[in-house]
Amino acid sequence: MRLNIPLTLTLARVAAIPVVLALFYVGWPHARQWACVLFALAGFTDWLDGYLARRWNQTSKFGAFLDPVADKLLVAVSLVMLLRDREQQGQGDVMAVLVAIIIGREITISALREWLAELGQRTTVAVSSIGKIKTGFQMSAIGMLIWQQPFLGLPIYQMGFACLFVAAALTIWSMVVYLRAAWPLLKESMPQ
Repeated sequence: MRLNIPLTLTLARVAAIPVVLALFYVGWPHARQWACVLFALAGFTDWLDGYLARRWNQTSKFGAFLDPVADKLLVAVSLVMLLRDREQQGQGDVMAVLVAIIIGREITISALREWLAELGQRTTVAVSSIGKIKTGFQMSAIGMLIWQQPFLGLPIYQMGFACLFVAAALTIWSMVVYLRAAWPLLKESMPQ
């Protein structure tokens, strides 16, 4: 395996996960804000590594495998971290539902894509614009929830929580879009 810049960025995203966790829990002044900055940089590499890989023709099978794994790990670990924090404050009920929706969708769509790939139908469920909008709300929500403190008088945490609601709604919508696209193949494979 030859390491190139896009693959290095993907690996850096995976490496950022324990650092975000450590900064979130360490208790130093402004550590959560540094965790948010690192999370945002890691999220930006999601777009950048794919863009560079396509532009420089440096795509690889390993990169195609690792990129979505890095994204899902970053999001899932961050959501569980935020849920645990909210539960420690005795306010985790609604957050638990939102986190379950988001992580449940990721598992469902990943399994669907793997199954479709086995059938040679991977392109049946391509990334849709609704999925990209969902990702934007999701990453913004997580970043704001990590930041936690008001910024320029804005209630960042509350804004992040509202964005998480929007992300969960878009998550359900995008899952329905994907499942509808795959429905003919799912229907064919059901036992009669």
